[in-house]
Amino acid sequence: MNQRFLKTALGIIIANIFALTVVGIQTKISHENSSGIIVFSSFVIVPILMGIISAGIWRDLELRGKQLTLLSLLNGIIGIILSYFLLGEGILCLLIVSPLIGAFVITGAFLGRAMFKRKNQKLNVSVISLLIAVFIVDSISDHDHENLVADEILIEATPDKIWPHVVAFDKIEEKEKYWFFKIGMPSPMATTVSARELGANRKCIFSNGYIFDETIVEFEENKKLTFDIIDQPKDPEIMGHIDIKRGQFILKDNGNGTTTLIGNSWYKLYVFPTWYFDLWAENVTRNVHFRVMEHIKHLSEKN
Repeated sequence: MNQRFLKTALGIIIANIFALTVVGIQTKISHENSSGIIVFSSFVIVPILMGIISAGIWRDLELRGKQLTLLSLLNGIIGIILSYFLLGEGILCLLIVSPLIGAFVITGAFLGRAMFKRKNQKLNVSVISLLIAVFIVDSISDHDHENLVADEILIEATPDKIWPHVVAFDKIEEKEKYWFFKIGMPSPMATTVSARELGANRKCIFSNGYIFDETIVEFEENKKLTFDIIDQPKDPEIMGHIDIKRGQFILKDNGNGTTTLIGNSWYKLYVFPTWYFDLWAENVTRNVHFRVMEHIKHLSEKN
């Protein structure tokens, strides 16, 4: 093996050892504190530092911009693969984070190249110190984000025809439309209820057998159903990084034989940065809403 290849490989290996060690420790501390929160630094600061580390090792290789970009992408991909095998992250979760990791590894590599070209030790130390400081502050800071997602659909039926299917419904037979469901994310399939009354136990069953246990906390016949989620599955995928706190259906009689069905979900996010992961969480939640509400619409209009 020639010296150039060895140096290229070394840049990737050391950067990934650093990242896996830091994220592994951070994750362990988070779980020991019972928070389970994965912070901003894991997906932004650590990838930037990965890129800087690699750029420092590659500084004598005189890489062009395209070469540096491709090697940085490879660096990020290897990190994602190692996260699957060594940190136990799920495939769908890693698919979500991959654009974030790839972008910031590349950013770090170009930042590192600029730093090492200048050969300004004070500047380099300042940049690294700043990134480490942000990492530490972010790791020890409180992280709390809750959101409400609301959607609605028009149904050609009166509330009394719709209400029975809102409280509980049989298995959804329609094929998946949402691309995330198609590649393996669990989708809602059916709901059961112990009784059609306040305080009853309700279960939402997903395609892979996951069950969300719920308690009905508001029961206004033909008008409103609200339920708290009291237990939900945990796995390496997105469900392991989000808690669905409450769900709600509201039926608005339009007075012309049609009803507007509104679906609301409240959730708490345990993965940051919010600006990125909340986009995914909202998108998944909306598609869960519409899969359920379209099924309710189909059942209601069929009668």
